[in-house]
Amino acid sequence: MAKKKDDNTVQRVEKHIINENHELYKLLNYYTFLSKNLYNYANYQLRQVFILTSKLKEGKEITFEQHEYLNGINAKVDKFNELREVNFQKAKQRAIEQGKELNKKLKLINYFNENNKYLGYNFLEYLVKDGIDYKSLMAQVSQQTLKLLDKNWISFFESIKDWSKYKEKYNGRPKLPNYKKKNGKNILVFTNQICKQKEGYIQFPKCFNKYELKTNINGKLQQVRILPRNKHYVIEVIYKIEKKEKLNDNGKYISIDIGLDNFATVVNNIGLKPIIINGKGLKSINRYYNKKLSYYKEIAKRMNNLDYTNRMNRLTIKRNNKIADFIHKASKNVIDYALKNNINTIIVGNNKDWKRKSNMSKVVNQSFIGIPHQEFINKLIYKCENVGLNIIITEESYTSGTSFLDNELPIKENYNKKRRVYRGLFVSNNGIKINADVNGAYQIMRKVFSNVKADEIEGIGLSPIRVNIA
Repeated sequence: MAKKKDDNTVQRVEKHIINENHELYKLLNYYTFLSKNLYNYANYQLRQVFILTSKLKEGKEITFEQHEYLNGINAKVDKFNELREVNFQKAKQRAIEQGKELNKKLKLINYFNENNKYLGYNFLEYLVKDGIDYKSLMAQVSQQTLKLLDKNWISFFESIKDWSKYKEKYNGRPKLPNYKKKNGKNILVFTNQICKQKEGYIQFPKCFNKYELKTNINGKLQQVRILPRNKHYVIEVIYKIEKKEKLNDNGKYISIDIGLDNFATVVNNIGLKPIIINGKGLKSINRYYNKKLSYYKEIAKRMNNLDYTNRMNRLTIKRNNKIADFIHKASKNVIDYALKNNINTIIVGNNKDWKRKSNMSKVVNQSFIGIPHQEFINKLIYKCENVGLNIIITEESYTSGTSFLDNELPIKENYNKKRRVYRGLFVSNNGIKINADVNGAYQIMRKVFSNVKADEIEGIGLSPIRVNIA
């Protein structure tokens, strides 16, 4: 009987950066390289069988050597099925001795031919487990590497199926999962049986000298992932925590309009002045990064014919860290604001086409696309889960050109962008000026709660308070 999924927990990730001077760096270099070797070797088997059986299905000729390769694979199918049957009978006998019923059925696989083209995880592991690439890693690490490869192939098959129905969505036919670069690296995944959770530490296995990584996780360890990056590694500690029980809807809401200079405009329905989280600092980080990166690229190409250098990598890491810090602090500011004012529900406007269909000027668009608005929303979602706040993500069509003060619904019939005038002001039908993003944020609230009215919000602030994130 399958285990029921525990819906009372949520997954969290703690990240650690491992630079070149860290004591783990050389070990990570070595084992991610071995993981790449296994990935490529296993991928070769998958690709060969798929390509050759596809040729047979299309009526194409394959060479004698290719026939021999397929015959060799199919010879192992018989041995695999024999082993599977023996193990099944043993499991069945154990169940009888324990007075239990064996719910699983015996599953055997067929020969690989024009009608059966994919090896699948179980047979793939059987096929490669006696090889040096599999044995060079701990068995569970090798299994996780193969599972990731299997996942990539399943995604490929899903893409092919979707492509065959909706070709207009694609630039071309999806390609087979490719090989990793010869001198490249591949992700490592350690289960919680390999990495042990101790008080304040994660202990790595013996091959990593039982290194103890300091951690602040407060839940149950699930796995540890090692992600290769340019000149550094990211260690992701995956763990689960208990879900906080959601607070009841108490009729108090805040609504957020996300932008660029005004990164997040936060309004409420309890009479407090709106606040604007200043995004100019974030925009400045991006502008500086783009300018320096362009300069370094030009120098590297002209002097050394290189596309990417260590200096560019350091610049990118520094920029990413600054943006991540801003996103964390900005989202924390919103959560703290809600809790302080006993507001149980947060509404966020989300435009899925922000980056794909942005029609701003080239300079502004460059800044806008470099700002991770979706990451801000994701941070809000998980921080709301941590404290039990409700969060509603809604689309924001017609919110910028309809009037909150005139109690207009944000629909096409009421849309009139001309009322949004210079310096970020919106003019209501009777001439009252309101900050345009404040108006948009209130209209986002009205998207979800259409009965919200301007005259019911006492002391509505037309001039918001600007908050800087340090």
